[in-house]
Amino acid sequence: MSYASAVEQLYELGHELARTPSHKFDLAHMRVLLAALGNPQEKFRSVLIAGTNGKGSTAATLSSIVQCAGHKTGLYTSPHLVRVNERIRVDGISIADETFAAVYEVVEAKSQELTANGDLPWHPSFFEMLTAMAFTYFAQVGVEVAVLEVGMGGRLDATNVVEPVVAVIADISLDHQKFLGNTIAEIAAEKAGIVHEGGLVVTLPQHPAANEVIGKAVLERRARAVSAVEYMPPVTPESQAVWAQSSRNRYSLSVMGREITVDSPLVGRHQLRNLALAIAGAEQLGHAGVSITPEAIERGIRETRWPGRFQIIPAAGELPEMVLDVAHNPDGAWALRSAISERYEGRPITLLFAVLKDKAVGEITQVLFPLADYVVVTGVDNPRSATPEEVAEAAKRSGTEVVAAQKFADAIENALELTPKNGVLVITGSIYLVGEALGWMEKENRAKI
Repeated sequence: MSYASAVEQLYELGHELARTPSHKFDLAHMRVLLAALGNPQEKFRSVLIAGTNGKGSTAATLSSIVQCAGHKTGLYTSPHLVRVNERIRVDGISIADETFAAVYEVVEAKSQELTANGDLPWHPSFFEMLTAMAFTYFAQVGVEVAVLEVGMGGRLDATNVVEPVVAVIADISLDHQKFLGNTIAEIAAEKAGIVHEGGLVVTLPQHPAANEVIGKAVLERRARAVSAVEYMPPVTPESQAVWAQSSRNRYSLSVMGREITVDSPLVGRHQLRNLALAIAGAEQLGHAGVSITPEAIERGIRETRWPGRFQIIPAAGELPEMVLDVAHNPDGAWALRSAISERYEGRPITLLFAVLKDKAVGEITQVLFPLADYVVVTGVDNPRSATPEEVAEAAKRSGTEVVAAQKFADAIENALELTPKNGVLVITGSIYLVGEALGWMEKENRAKI
């Protein structure tokens, strides 16, 4: 089977969120599939990371640390920016096309067999297939530690079939309410589903309702909670001024009895929490017998690669400085607004924006659009995309005039024309928009995944 055929067949399965009500999420189905594949998820140690915002950044940083400690490291994340292979990485390298196709063929054959025999009530979903593929690939190549980002929620997420050495819960806010609940407490209960009986969870103090739910889950499951607070740097007016102007987060911390320099390419004060979670997660892996040194933590943070998260592309030729950031919910929008305000105060801002219609479109536009001198809105290549007209209508409450373009090619052209040479073009909203922008930048030789 070719890579193109494998990807096409995967996409034909459709998005999990669009499945009929009768096709409910059920980890028992995932366990049946994995058992038929020889339970590959039992052949490596794992870290499971849930949350609304920051879980991907935390996963990328932690996997880089584990890799720099000398362990063969798997990283499973979602969604992807440009190519689906990005979701499955070993030692920072995406699964090769031919390997992707071969692993898909193995998992697909088992899926069809189990469905035909009645062992599964229906074919596994897109995400279940990819998760099983990741586990199978990690086992095949001898991964020692896999860092797994939860897709959505936690309790019923396909990744939650592992028994993690460490579970990590990043910041929780309102998102995916249709599926996870309408309150912070309800959403936190789904995220806290990754806390297993007698397990270990690393987290940080956050919304009181989330704290209460996570604390209750820890007590009920006789788990142990570890706070990453000690790895948060002191925030002073002086340090904030330095971070605002730097293209990296730099500060000193004491880790495992040694002073290290945190030097992260992940920009913005909101990333300080994700860095603290990654450091605490690495320390707990060390306590569990995975050799981790302060030197590995220092180097791993420095060498982290996680595109599309306040990714700064310097000005070049006629093209202005650009920032790419996935801000698809209100909390993400506020974090982006804060980072832009600190770093680019006084400079003209052009915003290129698209978002999925099931997001809080009105609230996100009210947060971001008043920050910009010019706003261009477009759609993305996804059936759940909000149309430019829908975004423009939602943006009326922000009092901002917008330029609408149906296609990315027209939108980027409009945005570049509107951005003065000393201005900054911020491309944000849906991860699909940021992915399309990165694909365009690769062709322009300005950025690579």
